Amino acid sequence: MSNRFTAIRAAWAGSTVLAAAAFGFAAPAAAQDSTTASETDGQLATIIVTANRREENLQDVPVSADILDQERIGAIFSGAGDVTALAGTAPGLNVESSNGRVAPRFYIRGLGNTDFDLAASQPVSVVLDDVVMENVTLKSFPIFDVERVEILRGPQGTLFGRNTPAGIVKIDSIKPSHDTSVNASLSFGSLDTMNLSGAVGGSIAKDVLAFRVAAQLQTRGDWIDNGFTGRENSLGGYTDVAVRGQLLFTPSDRASINAAVNFRDLQGASTFFRANVLGPTTAQPNNTNGLNDNYDRNTVFYDGGGGNDASYNQFGATLTAAYEFDGMTLTSITSHWTSEGSSRGDIDGGFGASFLPVMGPGFIPFPADTQDSIDLKQTTQEIRLASTTEGPLSWQVGGFYFDSDFDVTTVGFSFPPPVTVNHTNEAWALFGQVSYELTDTLRATGGIRYTDDQKDFFVRSGAPAQPRSVGDEQFDWDISLFADVSDDASVYAKVANSFRGPTIQGRDVAFFAAPSVAQSENITSYEVGFKSELADRKVRLNGAVYYYTVEDPQFTAVGGAGNLVQLINANKGEAWGMELDSAFQITPEFLITLGVAYNNTEIQDSTLAVGICAQCTVTDPTTVIGGNTRALINGNPFPNAPEWSGDFTARYGIPVGDSGEFFIFTDWTYLGDTNFLLYASEEFNASSRFEGGLKVGYSGGNGQWELAAFARNITDEDNVLGVIDFNNNTAYVNDPRIIGAMFSVKY
Repeated sequence: MSNRFTAIRAAWAGSTVLAAAAFGFAAPAAAQDSTTASETDGQLATIIVTANRREENLQDVPVSADILDQERIGAIFSGAGDVTALAGTAPGLNVESSNGRVAPRFYIRGLGNTDFDLAASQPVSVVLDDVVMENVTLKSFPIFDVERVEILRGPQGTLFGRNTPAGIVKIDSIKPSHDTSVNASLSFGSLDTMNLSGAVGGSIAKDVLAFRVAAQLQTRGDWIDNGFTGRENSLGGYTDVAVRGQLLFTPSDRASINAAVNFRDLQGASTFFRANVLGPTTAQPNNTNGLNDNYDRNTVFYDGGGGNDASYNQFGATLTAAYEFDGMTLTSITSHWTSEGSSRGDIDGGFGASFLPVMGPGFIPFPADTQDSIDLKQTTQEIRLASTTEGPLSWQVGGFYFDSDFDVTTVGFSFPPPVTVNHTNEAWALFGQVSYELTDTLRATGGIRYTDDQKDFFVRSGAPAQPRSVGDEQFDWDISLFADVSDDASVYAKVANSFRGPTIQGRDVAFFAAPSVAQSENITSYEVGFKSELADRKVRLNGAVYYYTVEDPQFTAVGGAGNLVQLINANKGEAWGMELDSAFQITPEFLITLGVAYNNTEIQDSTLAVGICAQCTVTDPTTVIGGNTRALINGNPFPNAPEWSGDFTARYGIPVGDSGEFFIFTDWTYLGDTNFLLYASEEFNASSRFEGGLKVGYSGGNGQWELAAFARNITDEDNVLGVIDFNNNTAYVNDPRIIGAMFSVKY
C-alpha cells in the first residue's frame, strides 16, 4: 500500500467522521452532565455489570470482574492501539498477537491458546453487544464508542456457552437514546499517529425512533527501516477505519428493536518478527532471554514478506428485539458477521539461510515468507426469556444457535504451494438460571446449559483430501452462594464447570502433514470471594481466591523447523491464585485504583513430549522419539501465563472556577515472568514487563470539552511480547513510545 493511497484513505475516513460530528453540532444539543450524585459527594461511583445478562451492581454479583470505564478506554487507545492494548489492564488478563492488528490471543487466569492460525479456538470469549465473536479475526474488531468493557474471570459457560472456561471480555457499545448527544475526539502523536473518533445520536421520531452513528479512524505512518533493502521508513504504517450505526425503534412501552451494523476496513502492517534478537549482550554476557545487541526497534532485515502487509474487511449486522410481558421479558438476538482478509509476513525475521545480518544460530530449509487469508461467515441466534418481577425468585431460560463456515488459505511465495482448507462449526444449546433469596442476607444461584457442538474439516484445494469431523455434547453448570455480612461487605462461594469444544487444526496440510485434532477440555473451578465498600463508599475492595483443574487441556505445539501447528491434549492442568481489585476515592478530586493477581499454573502429564527449537537451550528433560529430540513438559506452567500481573491508575483534578478543571491521569500495567512456549528454555521467556501512560490537560464547560497532552509507553520500554519457535531466536515486541496532543468535545 503506497503512502499516497494511505493518505487518501485517511482523508476520506476522517472527513466522514467530521461530517457526522458537524451534523450533530448543527442540531440542538443540551449539555450532558455525567456526574452522579455519589461522585458529587466524593464517593466511588456505582459499577454496573451484565455478567448475568442483566444490569446489576458489581457488588451484588458472585463473579470476579474488572471493569474498564470510558475514561480508561479512551486513555488506552489514545495512541491508536489495537485490542492487544488491553493486556494487563485487568489483573489476570493477557492479550497478544503475532498477526498484527488481527487475530489477538486472550488469556485469563493463565488459560489461553498460543495457536497463531486463523482457525484457532480460544478458551476466552469476546462478546460484543451480546454476540459472540468466535473467530480470532472477529475478536480484533476495534473498541470504540463503548459504555464499558467487562473482564469476567473464571468459567462463564452457563449463560455464554462453550469456549468460555477461562472467562469473557464483554464489550457493550453505547446505545441510541432520544437525548441529543455529540462527541468527538482527535489526537495526533509521534510516528504520524492519529486517532480520530466521533459519535452523534438523538431522536428521529420523539419516543419512537432514535439513532446513533459512531466512527473511529486510527492511522500511523511508516517508521521502520528495512536494513536489507536500505529503504528508510518503509514499513509499519496502517489505516484502520471502523463504523457503527444503530437504530432504536420503540413502538410501545413494552417493545423495542435495536438494529446495528458494524463495519471495519484495515490496511497496513502485520507483526514484525526480528531474527536473532534474544540472547546475551556485550554488556550482559550471561543474559539469555533479553533483547541483545542485534535488536534495533526501528530496523528489520527482510528479504521477503511483501512489506508484512495486512488487509481486512469485516461486517456485522445485529437485530436485538425485546418485548415485556407481565413479569417477564422476551429477548431475541439475531446476528450475522463476515470477515475477509489476509496478512503476510517474513516469518523468520531476517534473510539468508542463517538469518543474516547476524550469522546463525539456526537453519530453515525454505524461505519463511507466508500469507494466511480467511473468508468467513458467522450466524448466531439467541432467544432468552427472563423474569422481571420483584421478589425472592428470579430466573431466565433460553436457546442458542451458532453456525460458521470459513476457508483458510496458506500461501508460501516460494514454499509451500497454496492450500485452501474449509472449517464448518454448528452448535446449539439450551440454558437456564435460577436465583433465590434464601433469607434477607443469603442468595443462591444455579445454572445449567446443554450444548451440542459439531465441527467438520476438508481440503478445498491444493492438497489431497483429508477430511476430519469431531463433535461433543456437554453440560455446563454453576452453583453459587452470595451472603451479605454487613451493609458494606459481602462474601460468595462458587463452583463452576465449563468446556471448550473439540478442535480441528489443518494448517499443516500446506506443509504436507495431516491435520490434527484435540478433544474437548473440561474445567472445574472453585472460587471464594468478597465484595466491600468501606469508609462511606470511599474505598472499594473486591477479591477472590480460586483453584481449578482442567481435564484434557488443549494446547498447541507450534514452530520448529517446519513452522508447524499441532493440537495436543495433556492429561491434566491445574491452577490456583488470587485477584484483588481496589479503588480509593482519596478526595473528590483524587481517585486511585489498584489491581493485582497471582496465578500459578501447571501442566500435569508425565509422558507428554513436544518438539523443540534446534538452537535454543532447553531446560526440560528430553527424550528421543522417532529419531527426534522432544521435551517432556510435565510440571511446566501454561504458556503466556505470567504468575504476577497488575494495574494501577491515578487521577487528580484541580477545579478552576465553576466549570473547569486541570487534571492529570496516569495508568500502568505489569506482567511478570512469562514462559512463551510449552517447553522451557533459557531463551523463550520474558522477565517482568511494564508499560505506563500519562495524560495531562484541562477540561472546561463541566466536561463539555478537553485539551490534553498524552503519552503511551511513556518510559519507552522494549518488551518482548512473544517468540517464533523457528531455528533462530526470533521475537516480536511492543509499540514504541507515542507522545501527542488531543482535543475532545462532548455535548
